[in-house]
Amino acid sequence: MTRLHLFDLDGTLIHGSAAAVEISRQLGLEKEIGELERAFATGELVPSRFAQLAVELWAELTETQVTAAFDGAPWLAGIQEVWAAIRARGERCAVISLSPGFFVERLLDWGADAAHGSRWPSVPFRDPVDPVGILDASAKVRIADELCERYGLGRADCVAYGDSMSDARLFAAVPVSVAVNADHHVRDIASYAYDGRDLREAYALAGGRL
Repeated sequence: MTRLHLFDLDGTLIHGSAAAVEISRQLGLEKEIGELERAFATGELVPSRFAQLAVELWAELTETQVTAAFDGAPWLAGIQEVWAAIRARGERCAVISLSPGFFVERLLDWGADAAHGSRWPSVPFRDPVDPVGILDASAKVRIADELCERYGLGRADCVAYGDSMSDARLFAAVPVSVAVNADHHVRDIASYAYDGRDLREAYALAGGRL
């Protein structure tokens, strides 16, 4: 049976961190992004407002710094190996994240069949954020449905991997889910829970074989 594996990015594929944090670290703005992250986590900032404030914060961001942030992020071990195994089985893997698309889409080079992030302005920023292009938790379910249609699958064929409240709606929509280094919002509703730094182990919980 063909399956579609759906991966979150921040806190899931990236251990204990997020794309925005890694980008801000390159600019020496860890404290500032930490304040925005806390406000987002408590619901004080909606995703579009977070993006607008982050773009202001990252006014001097360059592609070189984005590359350094991506390369230096604390990725889980075994990501490319898991995705290669998924594709070798004739299955599909995709990343769906609220983080900037210009960061998320780099995972296509690692073997993801699809990578969806929020549409931010191109780096270096010359245009404002268009709120329409910024994803929220409900968008994860919508994109999953679009991917299912593209690949001729249904929600019953999906496995979701995530760590936080933004993944809860997707976890509720699919039959199999793996909470990866997760908080209680998804750990309590997930099919399986994994704590560690190796995606191969999380993948194995859902019946995956390398």
